[in-house]
Amino acid sequence: MITLTRGALAVCVLAAALTAACAPARSSREAPRPAPSASSPAVPSPPTLAPGPAGLTPVFDHGPRTGGRTVALTFDADMTADQGPRAEAGERFDHPRLIAALRELKVPATVFMTGRWAEEYPDQARSIGGDPLFEVANHSYSHYAFTADCYGLPTVSGDRMRADVERAYAVFRKVGVRDPMPYFRFPGGCYDRQALKALVPAGVTAVQWDVVGGDAFATDADAVARQVLDGVRPGSVVVLHCTRSAAPATERAVRAIVPELRRQGYRFVKVSELIGAERGGAPPTGK
Repeated sequence: MITLTRGALAVCVLAAALTAACAPARSSREAPRPAPSASSPAVPSPPTLAPGPAGLTPVFDHGPRTGGRTVALTFDADMTADQGPRAEAGERFDHPRLIAALRELKVPATVFMTGRWAEEYPDQARSIGGDPLFEVANHSYSHYAFTADCYGLPTVSGDRMRADVERAYAVFRKVGVRDPMPYFRFPGGCYDRQALKALVPAGVTAVQWDVVGGDAFATDADAVARQVLDGVRPGSVVVLHCTRSAAPATERAVRAIVPELRRQGYRFVKVSELIGAERGGAPPTGK
């Protein structure tokens, strides 16, 4: 997804999405997970939430506000299904310097990756997925919207929503992403009851956020950093972007955000750790 700074909530020429959705109530019970096969050793399942009201896909937007100062930085690796020609023409939808900065700063993070992005940058997708500092989650295959009127994005029909999510997981397997998480972020953050119902068979927890980074198309890294620092509370999920052409200031902003939040006593964790704490597990430790 793509978000814009305060006061600039306009549809962008690049059909990028920003935040607008409201999350339903969350449950602290874990959703059922399939048992391991007899031929493979048991591996702990990632924490998920139980179905939401009326059995719909659960939605998570932040972790517990008590139990310590933890925050999850999340990065959307956006590329829509129809942007191949732009990539061929030289537009860069990846952001290697941002990933390098996170590694340098030793910041755990969750990357919500589209299947199309993983197809375009398979080596980077595999590297991120194989690094224990990160976890890869699903941002759809196409980055098309799951509702109508979502910031100019093309839309996925209701009968194709589950398939779009599962296609992304298939691409992750094909390019060698290790153990992608059962978490899904709606393109643009746009969802409704139909979308939540359509994704129930996929077994995912939808992950939103409570802090908008405002880095989409921003060139002022200090402004992005201020917006994040002003919004973070214990348990926050921050949405930023891992797309060089659409979010060129993100790496510089992260280099300002991380030391300041650490100075304030915050510890960085992955989304899975916040979800685990939300459902009643051990408090996240972080870095």
